[in-house]
Amino acid sequence: MSKSTKGKMNAMRAPKSDEVRMTNGETTSGSVTACSSFGFRVSFVIRHSSFVICWSVILMLVVQTCFAAMAQGQSPDIIGRWNVEIAFGNGDHRSLRFDAQGEGKGAFLVLDPTLKVWGPAAPSPVKWAQGEGNSLTFSGPVEFPIGNVGRDAGTLVCKGKFDTANLITGEVEFSSLVGKQPSKHGTFKAVRE
Repeated sequence: MSKSTKGKMNAMRAPKSDEVRMTNGETTSGSVTACSSFGFRVSFVIRHSSFVICWSVILMLVVQTCFAAMAQGQSPDIIGRWNVEIAFGNGDHRSLRFDAQGEGKGAFLVLDPTLKVWGPAAPSPVKWAQGEGNSLTFSGPVEFPIGNVGRDAGTLVCKGKFDTANLITGEVEFSSLVGKQPSKHGTFKAVRE
């Protein structure tokens, strides 16, 4: 290498720490760069952390809202024992128990003080189905006592909605199997036991 090349290379090399001399007010470009770089890194970390925290909070709120909406959209569970009070349009009142079981099955048991004469009522099979929203239908054969001497056999159909998780209200229809009697219409209220 020539002397001029060596001289240029010495001028271009980085000064060693003991070669750096500063007077008041002088700074080296390396320390300015280091401070700027450190400040940039700190600023980036703070901004990045704020961004992550903000999006985490938003995501949690969205998830909670979705779960709340799903919980409200689900229909209450019908499975269980229900006390059903029926009021027909002709003034007749009837009581029965509805035991709702899984897979759309269940049983009706007529509750009437006059059944003491005939002996205890036997349960009859019921089919039930939940519709859209809170609507549901349950139906099956029943035998309502008539005075002390007879029974009115027919099919009972209850169509209603959940007012609450423990209360169902709606309309009822009883179609008698005896002769050509017209159907009886009325309302019902079922309360979970």
